[in-house]
Amino acid sequence: MTRKYDPHQIETRWQESWERDGLYSVAEDPSRPAYYVLEMFPYPSGDIHMGHVRNYTIGDVLARHLTMTGHQVLHPIGWDAFGLPAENAAIKSDSHPAEWTYANIDRQKASFKRMGFSYDWDRSLATCDEEYYRWGQWIFIKFWERGLVERKSSPVNWCPSCKTVLANEQVLGEGVCWRCKSTVEKRELEQWYFKITDYAQELLDDLDGLPGWPERVKTMQANWIGRSEGAEVDFTLCDAAGEPTEERITVFTTRPDTLFGCSFFLLAPEHPLVHDLVHGTEYAAPVREVVEAAAKETAVERAMGDREKRGAFTGRFVVNPVNGEKVPVWVADYVLMDYGTGAVMAVPCGDQRDFEFARTYGLPVPPVVLPEDDPALETLRTAADRVIDDVEWECAYDGPGIMVQSGPFTGMPTGKGGTGVAAVTRWLEDHGSGRFSINFRLRDWLISRQRYWGNPIPAVHCPACGLVPVPEADLPVRLPREVDITKGETLADHPEFYETSCPSCAGPARRETDTMDTFTCSSWYYLRYCDARNAEEIWDVDKARYWMPVDQYIGGIEHAILHLLYSRFFTKVFRDMGLVDFAEPFTNLLTQGMVKKDGEVMSKSKGNVVAPEEMIAEYGADALRAYILFMAPPDKDLEWSFDGLEGMFRWLGRVWRFVSDSAEEISGGCGVAASGDPAAKALHREMHRVIGKVTDDIARFNLNTALAAMMELTNAAYDYRNAVDPGARDLALLGEVAENLTLLLAPFVPHMAEELWVEVLGKPGSVHRHPWPAFDASAAAADEVEIVVQVNGKVRARATVAVDLAEEDVLAIALSEVSEHTEGRELVKTVVVPGKLVNIVVR
Repeated sequence: MTRKYDPHQIETRWQESWERDGLYSVAEDPSRPAYYVLEMFPYPSGDIHMGHVRNYTIGDVLARHLTMTGHQVLHPIGWDAFGLPAENAAIKSDSHPAEWTYANIDRQKASFKRMGFSYDWDRSLATCDEEYYRWGQWIFIKFWERGLVERKSSPVNWCPSCKTVLANEQVLGEGVCWRCKSTVEKRELEQWYFKITDYAQELLDDLDGLPGWPERVKTMQANWIGRSEGAEVDFTLCDAAGEPTEERITVFTTRPDTLFGCSFFLLAPEHPLVHDLVHGTEYAAPVREVVEAAAKETAVERAMGDREKRGAFTGRFVVNPVNGEKVPVWVADYVLMDYGTGAVMAVPCGDQRDFEFARTYGLPVPPVVLPEDDPALETLRTAADRVIDDVEWECAYDGPGIMVQSGPFTGMPTGKGGTGVAAVTRWLEDHGSGRFSINFRLRDWLISRQRYWGNPIPAVHCPACGLVPVPEADLPVRLPREVDITKGETLADHPEFYETSCPSCAGPARRETDTMDTFTCSSWYYLRYCDARNAEEIWDVDKARYWMPVDQYIGGIEHAILHLLYSRFFTKVFRDMGLVDFAEPFTNLLTQGMVKKDGEVMSKSKGNVVAPEEMIAEYGADALRAYILFMAPPDKDLEWSFDGLEGMFRWLGRVWRFVSDSAEEISGGCGVAASGDPAAKALHREMHRVIGKVTDDIARFNLNTALAAMMELTNAAYDYRNAVDPGARDLALLGEVAENLTLLLAPFVPHMAEELWVEVLGKPGSVHRHPWPAFDASAAAADEVEIVVQVNGKVRARATVAVDLAEEDVLAIALSEVSEHTEGRELVKTVVVPGKLVNIVVR
C-alpha cells in the first residue's frame, strides 16, 4: 500500500543526510564548467520572512538545476552583519551588538537549512568576523596606497537619529535617511572618502557591456553617475569698489552658448567665498539668513524645482568674460556645492529656476536664444549687441534655436546639432577664459561612520607625522567588546582603544575612532567566498579566476545604486591591483520583486512580516518553496496570501501518489512492457513537451510557468492511468514519466524529490547529482492535430488530421465535416492554415 506523503518525516532527515555527506561542498574542477549563483546576503536583523524565502528559493532552484546540467556550481551564503540595524536593535534589546548579531545568524542559518537551500556552508562568513574585517582593513590600506583614500572637511549629510554621517547615495529622494527615514541635515565635518570619482567614466562606459542587467538598473546607475559635457568658465571677481581683481571664480555649464544672457551670478550658501565677500558689510545679515535657512534643509529639498527660491545680494560683482559686463553676485539656496563648483552663471532666459529667481528679485531676463518661429527673431537675428534687456515671458526657453544678442555668435544655430556651444567654447579656450570640461554628478564615497558596530578604520593620527596607516602586520585593528552602546558610547569614548603609538615615529598618537560604512564590507564579499578560509591572503587569484565573475546575481532593486555601484568600483580597483582579471563582478542580474502584505513591503517596522515557520510546520518546506515560486514571476511584486498553499500541498500529494503507485505497478509486473496505443503516445509526447518547457522556463526565470507545466504533466499522467486498464498500461512509460517528473521537481521540491528517487523508485545516489532529463524535440512533436473548420467565419466543426497531411487532403476532410452547411451553395474561397484551421466562404 502506498504510504502517505509526509514532509515532516522526510525533510529534516534528508537535510541531515546532505550535510553529513557534504553534498553541496564544492571545489574547483577544471573538467566541469563553473557557474557562480549568488543571492545578496542578508542582514541578520531577526528571523527570516517570506521576502527572504522567495529570494533564496529562486537562487536555489537555479543552483540545483545547473548542478544537474553538469556545472560545478558555487552557491554560498553569509551575513552582512555590521551596521546600524544591528546596533540599534541591540540598544533596544539592551544587549551587545555582537551577541545579538550572532544569535540572529544562528537562527537564520537554522531557517535556511530547514528550507533545504543548497549552500556550501564551508564557505559561510559574517562581515563582523575578525578574519573577514581584517581583510576589509587591508583593502582600505591598499586603496590608500593607490591614492584612492582621502580625509577632508566638507559639508556632509548628517542623520540626527542615527547620529552618523551618510553617503549621498544613502539619502533618499525625499531628503531622508535610507535607514530610519529621519530628515537629513548638512554639517561641516572632516571625514574619510573613497575616490570613486576616479572611476566615474569607466563605471559609466562599462554599463554598455552588461547585457544581462535590467535596463532599469543600468539607467539608474547612469543617471546617478551623471556625466555632463560643457565648459568651465572663469569669471573675474571685483573688489568692493567694483574694480576687477586677479581672483577668478570658475563655473561649469552645459550651455556656454548662453553666456551672453548671464545677468547675475550665484554662489551656494556653503561656498567658501561667501563669508569673505560680505564680512563687515551691510550685506552680511541678509546673506547670513539665507545661509542659516539653507543649512536646515536637505539638498533634495533645496533642489526641488517647485519651491520658492531664496537669495541675497552680496554687494559684489564678477566680470563676464565674453562681453566684459559686470554682473551682481548673489547667494541662492537652490545652488548646491555637491554639483559643479558651487557657483552658477545665472541665465534666466534659458533656465527655469534662474527665471523664477530673477522674477522674485527683479533681476533682468535678456533673451539670447530664440526658437526659429519667434516673431522677435527677425529683429534680433542680426543684433550683436544687446537691444532687449528684459522679456515678458511666462517661463524660460531651454530648447534649440538661434543665438541672438550674442556678439560675434549672433545668428548661429544652437541646441542639438547646432554650432553655438562648440564655437563659444573654442572662443573661451582661445582667450584663456575657459575650457571644454566633463562633469559628473557622482561624488566621492563618504565612508566614515560615527558608530561603534563597524569595521575600524586602520589609521593613526600622529601630531608629528600626520595621518599614518596601520601596518599590514598589525591588522586587524580589533573592535573592542567593552563598549556600552546603550549609554551612547562609541570608540571615541574609550582611551584604551584610541591611545596608541605612531607606527612611523613611535611617538604618542591617537587611533582613528570612526568605523567604515557597512557597504565597504558588502562590496567584495562575493570574492571572499571563492577562498573563504584563506588566512594568508585575501583570496587565491587562481580560485577567483575559476569562479568569478558571478554568473547570476539575485537581489532587490533597492540596491541598484548603493551596493551594485560600490561593488563595481571595488572590482575595478582589484583589477588594477592584479587581484582579478575582469572589470565587472556580476554578469547577469535578476532584481526579484517584493513580497507585500496589505499592500506594503514586508518589514519588521511595519509589523506585517509573515514568518515561514508556521507554514513549514503545517505543510513542509517543499510546499512553501513551490507555492511562493508559483504565485508570480520572480521579477514581479506579489501580494502574500495563504489561500493557495494548501492547494500546492495537495498537488505534491498527487505527484507522490502517482510516482509511488507507478513504482508498485512496475515492481508487481502488472501491465505490458511497452505499448504503442494512442494514449501512451500522447503521454510520452506530453512528457517531452514538459521537459522542454521546464528547461526553457528555468533558463528564463519563468519558474511559475515551469511549475504549471509540471502540474499539466501530472494531470496527463493521471488521465492515462484512468483511461487505460491496469493490465494494459505501459510500464516502461510509467517508469519514465515517474523518473522524469521527479527529476524536474528536484530543484523546486528537493526533499520530496530525493525521497521519491531513492526510497520509492530505488535509484542509486542523490537525485541532485543525476543528470537533468534530456529534451527530445521530435518526441514532443504531435502526430495528429485538431483543426477548426469555419464556414463564413463561424466555427462549424473540428477535425483531427495527421500533422503531415497534404493541404488538399486537409481541405477535403474539412469539407466533408461541414457538408450540411455548404450543400447547394457556391464555394467562393477556401483558406487552409496548416495545423490550425480551415476557413470556407460560400454564398
